[in-house]
Amino acid sequence: MKYFLKRVIGTIPVLLGVVLLIFVMLRIIPGSPVLMLLGEHYDQATIDRLTAAMGLDRPMIVQFVDYITGALSGDLGISYKYSRPVTDMIMESLPYTIRLAVMAALFAWIMGLVTGVIAAVKKNNIIDRLFMGISLLGVSMPIFMTSLVLQYIFSFKLEILPMTEDGTFLSMILPSIALGWNSAGSIARMTRSSLIEVMQADYIDTARAKGLLRGAVIIKHALKNSLLPVVTMMALQLSSMLSGAVITESVFAIPGIGRLATTAIQNRDMPVLQGTVLFTTVIVIAGNLLADLLYSVLDPRIRKGD
Repeated sequence: MKYFLKRVIGTIPVLLGVVLLIFVMLRIIPGSPVLMLLGEHYDQATIDRLTAAMGLDRPMIVQFVDYITGALSGDLGISYKYSRPVTDMIMESLPYTIRLAVMAALFAWIMGLVTGVIAAVKKNNIIDRLFMGISLLGVSMPIFMTSLVLQYIFSFKLEILPMTEDGTFLSMILPSIALGWNSAGSIARMTRSSLIEVMQADYIDTARAKGLLRGAVIIKHALKNSLLPVVTMMALQLSSMLSGAVITESVFAIPGIGRLATTAIQNRDMPVLQGTVLFTTVIVIAGNLLADLLYSVLDPRIRKGD
């Protein structure tokens, strides 16, 4: 419990720093949300009245304190563009992002672990080189390029999967692969290197000397001890998928949090953009906490050395 509390307390300055940074940046960049809302026809009196109504005439520090106070109670403000509570808009978009992130994570974890284990077992074999080449391609290829290639092959040419999200399971396959391929490559490469290192340990030789089959040695002994860094990476990847699906949601027209943020940028809708940034920051911090906790559970030496 002490270890967990120290990690939670340590995240508070990070969270406040991120919120303050985005808060200041949105107010110093050129352009005014008031003028964007009014359009072409306005006068100075209207500008002043709307500025006051939106609270933009108050000192920045006062605006920041009010925002933090409201955020602690779940109030992230009102959208300038749609005149709706930002919290409600995020909650409406969240299920789409969760579904995409979970499907992408499952694809990444299954493909990454399977190919990583096979590549380690077939070290320096043609299969090893093939799998590591594919994983390297996944790590190196930008998500938007992966998305466009998948759309071109499976939607435009083969016409077997929908090009954009339409509420069906099939329409989530391509975006899940596009978002998860990069993570799958990272997991595969880490699983391979970690498993190869563990397979050279003395206790693995002892297990083999006892007459255990190679498969039993890998599954019961080597794989379990090689998954420590992989599991922590998987926890971090899930949080990054939940918070970083902006490109994937935009390409596949998925109405998730990422697309909500890009729309807020286009409309200069500061409350919505601040709310999405704050929400995704909390998710990333939670993912880091989960990774730390998993690491400490799998390796008690972390807690003892803290």
